[in-house]
Amino acid sequence: MTATEITNPNTFGTDEKRKIVSIGLIQTTVSDDIAANMKKTIERIEEASRKGAQIVCLQELYRTKYFPQEKKQDVSKLAETIPGESTRAFSELAKKKKIVIIAPLFEKSSNGKYYNSAAIIDANGEILGSYRKVHIPNDQFFYEKNYFEAGDQGYCVHKTQYARVGVLICYDQWFPEPARINALKGAEIIFYPTAIGWIKGHSSSEGDWHDAWKTVQRAHAIANGVHVAAVNRVGEEGQLKFWGGSFVCDSFGKVLKEASDTNEEALVVKVDLSKNKKIQEGWGFLKNRRPDTYNSLIER
Repeated sequence: MTATEITNPNTFGTDEKRKIVSIGLIQTTVSDDIAANMKKTIERIEEASRKGAQIVCLQELYRTKYFPQEKKQDVSKLAETIPGESTRAFSELAKKKKIVIIAPLFEKSSNGKYYNSAAIIDANGEILGSYRKVHIPNDQFFYEKNYFEAGDQGYCVHKTQYARVGVLICYDQWFPEPARINALKGAEIIFYPTAIGWIKGHSSSEGDWHDAWKTVQRAHAIANGVHVAAVNRVGEEGQLKFWGGSFVCDSFGKVLKEASDTNEEALVVKVDLSKNKKIQEGWGFLKNRRPDTYNSLIER
């Protein structure tokens, strides 16, 4: 099974192949029972597969509660390796269902350090690689620097059976540079697994956090001519109320489908990746770049 190619005779007066891929996003609540969380996630992946999903992405730290809202805890027992328990289960499932699975988890690496990571598993069950979150926040109820090292593997794009995918994680989504690098490396879809929501009792003076979250990711899609898929958890954990709202937008920022703010869901969306090339060539955001003027970006 491959991405479906359909000839569209009505585009600019010429025959043009459309590249149709079905994306699945899994948003769930999370309990203290990591085994139950994994079981529920597998059931949701299977649901997405029945709905036709070819590439399925889970939420950030899919298997654990969002423990970084506390400043210091011993959570080492929640960490796992890559390969490890999650990737073994998902590799088997990916091969059985012929789907790509992006699995974000709490990683203990071979060097003994801990990372907020995501494993990318192809439709044949092969682990293509992983991404370690680069931008690590340290704000009230988001004390991630107490738990995670900054990613040390750079930004990678993986050629899966259905599409070339880039994976960035949560706080990475507020920075334009990682999205641009992923686009320059050939990503057709950028996935943003996320754990974000409102702080109970907090009134934001700067504006609507949820709207800003959606807007900045839509902007990455437009600026880079790529599809964007953001997946967030739901439910309440401690002082946080996660707002769900997982969504997929096309390469000009149009939201194609959006999940509930409160309910668990296996959101499945068909996208036409051939639109990426039209946006990139038509608007020239990549070919008209001026890297010779960007040196100040790397000045410390």
